[in-house]
Amino acid sequence: MIKNLSFSNFYSFADETMIDFGLGKKPTPSGYDISLNGERFNKAIAIVGANGSGKTQFLKPLAFLSWFVDQSFLGGDPEGDIPFAAHLLHTDSPSHFELEFMLDGVDYRYQLQLTPQAVISEALYKKTSAQYSYLFKREKTQQGYRFKHKGFPFPKAQAEKLRCNASLISAAHSYDIVEAKPFVEFFEHIKSNVVSTGRQHFQHGDILGAAEKYQKAPDLLQRMSDAMCEFDLGLSSVEIRKLTARDKTGREEPVFVPFGLHATDNGQTFELPFFEESSGTQSAFVLLEPILHTLQHGGVAVIDEIDNDLHPHLIPHLLEWFEFDHTNPHQAQLIFTCHTPEVLNLLQKHQIYLIEKRNQQSEAWRLDDMAGLRADDNLYAKYMAGALGATPEL
Repeated sequence: MIKNLSFSNFYSFADETMIDFGLGKKPTPSGYDISLNGERFNKAIAIVGANGSGKTQFLKPLAFLSWFVDQSFLGGDPEGDIPFAAHLLHTDSPSHFELEFMLDGVDYRYQLQLTPQAVISEALYKKTSAQYSYLFKREKTQQGYRFKHKGFPFPKAQAEKLRCNASLISAAHSYDIVEAKPFVEFFEHIKSNVVSTGRQHFQHGDILGAAEKYQKAPDLLQRMSDAMCEFDLGLSSVEIRKLTARDKTGREEPVFVPFGLHATDNGQTFELPFFEESSGTQSAFVLLEPILHTLQHGGVAVIDEIDNDLHPHLIPHLLEWFEFDHTNPHQAQLIFTCHTPEVLNLLQKHQIYLIEKRNQQSEAWRLDDMAGLRADDNLYAKYMAGALGATPEL
């Protein structure tokens, strides 16, 4: 579970910015509360703002850290830059990240300072009593890296010579150091449709990728089929079939293709491959994979423009999946952007961030940080009237 993330000098956010899932003691209880060790946290956070304000950039830190800790050692270019960008007016300064999270009931803090060319420092801390003690610290020097650890047994000689564009946790996991595994798995469970270049826009190839993931997880496949039918897309069920295709060299390879089954009121039926379904049906099929995976296994779903693929009437239904224990048994979290202001009627002020760009820098604030805003205020009406900010200046 994520408690909070602070970051600075990352894409359009120059100053320190925080994504805080914590509630404190003031907000009234809601169905989206997670209570652990006397603290309360959000299950769902919505992000609202004008076009170009920085909503997608607000999600990118979570997607970036997920990739960096999980895949940067084996999945990154050994000679390439780290795939992110600092604020374009501050490219001579490093970017900073600090993530506080809970894993197996223990609090951890992960710190990272880097430029696109190199990690400057990386550290992982574990909370012991009221203080945090480091598991490892890695700091760049002229000769390489200085490395210290307590309970994270990565060989010192390897750590000090580790290449500068990869995470030490990612490297430790590739060398089968068991202490790294739970942390890699934690970051693996941050599922997103955002990459360093922005939102992953829908492509037909995504259908085959999502279909293969569903096929490998029968429970997830059934849940997806039920959801697609509930969404009133004209479907009676969804099936995935293993077919054969040829790659560019002419070699045969298996592909998994989804088919939508349709039925009329008088019992007539027909089927369509998903490539012949509507674009909305196709994109919903792809979007549901990271959301349903997160609900089934726990973690965080980080979704940009959730309403771009779903009708606004479906948003409350999706949020309910995260609200109730029977659909969200692992207390999974959701953070998403949207252009549907009606979401302000569905969530409370401590669950909503507004984003605005001023003087070419994005700023974010949570509604419960605004003075004079009451819990029973009509947030939708105030936002539409421009009283909360984060609207286009026309």
